[in-house]
Amino acid sequence: MKLIDIHTHGIGGFDTRTASEDDILQIAKIHGSHGVSEIIPTVYPSTIEAMRENMLAIKKAMEKQTEDRRQKSVDSRQETEDEENKLQAKIIGMHLEGPFLNPIKCGALDVQSFLKPVEYNLRKLLDGFEDVVKIMTVAPEIEGASGIIKMITGMGIIVSMGHSDATYSEAEAGFNAGAKGITHLFNAMRGIHHREPGIAGFGLMNKEIYVEVIADPFHLDQKMIELIFSIKDPDRIIIVSDTIKDAELKFRSQGIRDCENKLLGGCMTIHESSERLIQIGLNREVVMKAVSENPIRYLQVK
Repeated sequence: MKLIDIHTHGIGGFDTRTASEDDILQIAKIHGSHGVSEIIPTVYPSTIEAMRENMLAIKKAMEKQTEDRRQKSVDSRQETEDEENKLQAKIIGMHLEGPFLNPIKCGALDVQSFLKPVEYNLRKLLDGFEDVVKIMTVAPEIEGASGIIKMITGMGIIVSMGHSDATYSEAEAGFNAGAKGITHLFNAMRGIHHREPGIAGFGLMNKEIYVEVIADPFHLDQKMIELIFSIKDPDRIIIVSDTIKDAELKFRSQGIRDCENKLLGGCMTIHESSERLIQIGLNREVVMKAVSENPIRYLQVK
């Protein structure tokens, strides 16, 4: 069974804020050592120039993996290297988490890097990378978002709504414009209110939208995870790690936090977090679909 993580920023001291394809390959190797089959490295919002530098590193890492897979073994040393390469998670594209996000729901991201969703910014960002960008996170309520969602979708890239203060109707408008997913449901977004269900309520209630879930013990209360799995179509739930550079390096009793105690990215691979959910009582078949079949189906949606 393939385990696929569609949202990881890094792990084990390496992250996607790099110009080095070797750093990206190390991320793939560490995830692979945890039983993850495929990953989509996720780029932080920054200046367009910095994001493109990070994107180029991912693209080069993908090309290196492809080259290595094609290369035939010529001696015992090469066979050993091939065995090591098999431990790497396959890099199957990239996820751009921004830069078209809502500043008031920046979470742990750099609010200064958020940009207006206009065609010029999009074209400048994606030029030359259209074939390898698989997902973009966009806040649907910001001015111009509907048009940019349609444009991104028209390029064959999946739009996931996130870092958003959208109302239910604004999230619905994003969905109608072409968005297919919601990035880390409940985190860095408007929550559910009894007079305004918001984007989180839309994620639970809409039958077609896919939702990412960070299933470590820190980003969502256990009862909230149980609520998601009890309400949402099990075919539309995708467990993600959202791991960052410090994952595997820091003591995890409180998650990974900054000096102001703000919770940052995830600290568990999808293999670890899915096993955790099974151990605490969630249905194994449902959980395993959320790290295997569901992300595969999501990545094929048009």
